Amino acid sequence: MFEDLNPAERLQLMKFVCAFAWADLQVSGEEKLFVADCIRRLHFTDAERKQVWAWLEVPPAPDEVDPSDIPAEHRQLFIEAMGRLVASDDQVSPQERESLVLLSQLMM
Repeated sequence: MFEDLNPAERLQLMKFVCAFAWADLQVSGEEKLFVADCIRRLHFTDAERKQVWAWLEVPPAPDEVDPSDIPAEHRQLFIEAMGRLVASDDQVSPQERESLVLLSQLMM
């Protein structure tokens, strides 16, 4: 699934994932485990790993996660990744659900 992304796109994906983890203003342990699994699967460098974990400490600025920046061929992949993150803790908050719907609408 992630194989089609270049290194910059993989980091962009994780920036969106981390921003979504903050949708309900808290990052759950399950969401952190999801991010850790993604980091492992994406084979990030040490610097990239540190950046992703930093986004879980302090979310990316809203202007850094612009859905229009995502290439059209990767939009479905991004939406699916956000959906898996949101569902990772088995508790989809109204804010998370709304953010996912909004992201889907903006990307399609």
